[in-house]
Amino acid sequence: MRLRCILTAAAAACAVTGPAAVADAAVAPGKVIVRYHSDTTHAERVIVQRRTGTSTLSRLPGGTRELEIADGDGLHQTLAELRRHRSVAYAVPDYVAHSADFIPNDPGKLSVAGGWRQLQWNFIGENSVNAPAAWDLARQARAPGGRGVVVAVLDSGVAYENYRRFRRAPDLYASRFVRGYDWVDRDRHPDDEESHGTHVTGTIAQKTNNKFGVTGLAYGVKIMPLRVLDRDGNGNGSDIARAIRYAARHGADVVNMSVEFNTSETARDIPDVISAIRYASRKGVVLVAASGNEGISKVAYPARASGVISVGATTASGCLADYSNAGRGLDVVAPGGGEDAPLSGNPWDDTHCDPDNPDKRIFQETLWGNTKHFRLVGFEGTSFATPHVSAIAALIIATKVIGRHPTPSAVRARIIATARDIGPPGYDSHYGAGIVDAAAALTP
Repeated sequence: MRLRCILTAAAAACAVTGPAAVADAAVAPGKVIVRYHSDTTHAERVIVQRRTGTSTLSRLPGGTRELEIADGDGLHQTLAELRRHRSVAYAVPDYVAHSADFIPNDPGKLSVAGGWRQLQWNFIGENSVNAPAAWDLARQARAPGGRGVVVAVLDSGVAYENYRRFRRAPDLYASRFVRGYDWVDRDRHPDDEESHGTHVTGTIAQKTNNKFGVTGLAYGVKIMPLRVLDRDGNGNGSDIARAIRYAARHGADVVNMSVEFNTSETARDIPDVISAIRYASRKGVVLVAASGNEGISKVAYPARASGVISVGATTASGCLADYSNAGRGLDVVAPGGGEDAPLSGNPWDDTHCDPDNPDKRIFQETLWGNTKHFRLVGFEGTSFATPHVSAIAALIIATKVIGRHPTPSAVRARIIATARDIGPPGYDSHYGAGIVDAAAALTP
């Protein structure tokens, strides 16, 4: 089995924040909210509105009325006139509510708070997974960043500890790792020597709002590092099967598998892996895997296996990436970076998809050069799309938005149902159900 990675980069809760002074807060123009005393007659209301140059737009619950300023007077003047009438219990502006999205202060490559937004198009913007709104919803549910969930990262290891020649990545939480295992070196230290697994982990659980680096989608989870790939990105199916079973037996809620077998291999060729997937699913573990990077209409295993959420990759344009495998069995897509696939032959293709569009990558901190040095690196591939979906699965479980102990099939159904449909209407073989949307998945 060879790992193929290409190296190259809603529903938001709202809060009214207006202070007492109208000038200090945004208000809806040309409108006021009025409540009359309960004993006010219809004739008295008509007189008040005629004298103040207002007219009723609508009635609100509880007897309150939304009035339009019809005579052209300013807001302050109209409010003063209404408040002078004894029939009026109160008159206030219609204050504008704003999204209460949590915007972390991580600077990215800039020297300003919030600079991550310039780099992490995959988390914020039109073709992103809508991370800020999801972060806010998770905080409201008292599960910030997916706190309480364990995500196993089955990969090349993770730079998670200071041990001999290894160093922990500075932008990963030292205390948010549970015991894993290294099936390459057969020891208890699944440290990364290749950079791939650390990058994938960063998308899931990078430190967030710490004034350093970039952000992670499920920054509150704990990570179980499981090393099955060597420094060249290769690993054995037998070790992958062992790692899946280990994760299920040791408390993992989600398993991220940014690995692929050759697409010529079938379920009969990897019976141990298929058996392990079934075992983990029965134990209540959500499994997520990459569709593959050959750019063909065939999903690779283990993503193709029943019980695994299969993930293709999209670009910053919201198009299928040119390397992304698609076809039958693809569940969803997520940002993976790279160039748009040439889909112009399809009658439903959107003209905004163009292989000449700018190539943007997925950035996270990972080791670079050796096991002691780290930097923000941009990668592209279905490997880097997959952790977005694993993080969303963790957030769904942590927030209990679909119940206290959702089954893997229920989590999968939620992710599919809340994906943003792109391409032809409904499910299709290029995009599956569409681009995953973290905020929509967490909306009650």
